[in-house]
Amino acid sequence: MYRLVLAAALALLSLAFASLLAAQSSEPERWYKVELINPGLGTAPQTVDRTTPRSSLESFMFRADAEDWDGAAHLLDLSAIPASEQAVEGPKRAKAFATLLERKIMIDWYDLRDRPDGVDERGSETPLAGEPRRSLLLWYVKLNDRPIPIRINRIKPEVGDPAWLVSRQTVMALPALEEAYGPTELELMLPEPLRTKAFWNLRWWEVIAFPLALAVTGLIGFVVNRALSRGLARTHRDAPTSMLVAIRPPVTLAVMTMVMVLITHHVLVFSGRIDTILSPLLILGGVVAALWLIVNVADVILSRLVKFDGGELAEMGEGQEARRNIATRVSAARRMMIVIVVLVGAGITISEASVMRSLGLSLLASAGTATIILAYAGRNILTNIMASLQIALNQSARIGDRVLYDGQLCSVERIHFTYVQLRVWTGRRLVVPVVDFVSEPFENWTMRDPYMIREVVLRLSHGADVEPLRRAYHEILDSIEDIPDRPVDRGVYVQGHDVFGQSVLFLVPAPDPNIAWALECEVRERLLQEARVIDDGAHAMFPSASPAEAA
Repeated sequence: MYRLVLAAALALLSLAFASLLAAQSSEPERWYKVELINPGLGTAPQTVDRTTPRSSLESFMFRADAEDWDGAAHLLDLSAIPASEQAVEGPKRAKAFATLLERKIMIDWYDLRDRPDGVDERGSETPLAGEPRRSLLLWYVKLNDRPIPIRINRIKPEVGDPAWLVSRQTVMALPALEEAYGPTELELMLPEPLRTKAFWNLRWWEVIAFPLALAVTGLIGFVVNRALSRGLARTHRDAPTSMLVAIRPPVTLAVMTMVMVLITHHVLVFSGRIDTILSPLLILGGVVAALWLIVNVADVILSRLVKFDGGELAEMGEGQEARRNIATRVSAARRMMIVIVVLVGAGITISEASVMRSLGLSLLASAGTATIILAYAGRNILTNIMASLQIALNQSARIGDRVLYDGQLCSVERIHFTYVQLRVWTGRRLVVPVVDFVSEPFENWTMRDPYMIREVVLRLSHGADVEPLRRAYHEILDSIEDIPDRPVDRGVYVQGHDVFGQSVLFLVPAPDPNIAWALECEVRERLLQEARVIDDGAHAMFPSASPAEAA
């Protein structure tokens, strides 16, 4: 029995030890293992602190400011370089990395951990929060259309403490990065005083050259715009069917962007403080110019193929119904295309701008709050855009339709993103937010069938004989050419009476909503003339009532 208990205890201990080993083996590695750290450089100086990510970069920058490239080389992982060449290549790579730090990299010191294990103890919002790190991403630098990650790694020799060093991959990419972003020939030709530090970590030549670069870019843009404007008459400057007018703004923006790219990448390479802001703006300028050109060219083509003139579309005739449908659908397709273009442009800009991968992430971390604020600020715009698409889909109002909105007879001229432009019959323009337009009931006189019946109501006395007016009514309708010969739609009816007299309804058929109101007014006028003639005879037609009684 004693032997059985002992065997069971040993088995349990073996299982526990095996599970402990399995747990340890499943833990993530806390460092990269090497035999020796930079054996070709010798022992690192005592003043070099490589224990934490922040202290390592600070030590490198202190050495770089003192131009101690031999000491700065100890902050790089030179394991990919033969030990016999590290003493020569190390200072060169250190100087190249210092140039890269100055010109293309903006270090977020608040995000850079000052712990040996690199643990982010601030919260659990990121996937690796609370876990030891052996590699940290500082930035992305673009090289030949390929993003190069700039990292620092935790390296552990067989004998000694681990150290945070600039990663081996980054060190190997430094010669190509220095060739792309190092000092240009023009910069090397500048006097030494201009290459000294001024303020905000900028050099004096940057303080002088950056405003000059902006001025040169603006001047070239002005010249290009004037060159494209030559030959265009002043009255044709805003013509929607002119291709030259359409391409002028985006081409001007594209040329200015290209000029600024040439200046900042081939003539002068500005430091990271300027490049961090300038690079996303240049990417945005190129994207906006390309998408702007697409939208403008598409507008010109659509304007040549489809008539968007509300006055012409409001006319009645064969094929006008189809033209209104096509114009409204094309206008909706254009709005949807603009929305898609804006989304595509925003996506390209965010994906291309390296600032979004670094400084921008600190803003995206609070995306919940930012989204709520932006959604609240833009709720009216988004609601109007969706409402304008709703009009295009349900065809409740089309370009050229005659509508009675808020008691005013109008024709629909334009359906924009956020408002509907209505032309009142007097020539005035009524601008209505799309949300208000779709939420309020309105009469569409052109929907489906332009034929309509208008109503004329006259107040007559109780003793008036309606029959003479009925005969005059038919004679009046027969004498007006625009009124169609549709007897079923004619009629005279006593629709009501009160103490003041009887209300008589006269129906006026109208083939076209554009002339319906005018026909109604003409018939009313002639009926009143006939009624006055009858009233002047033996029988009174109009009720007698004082103003006080009528009120």
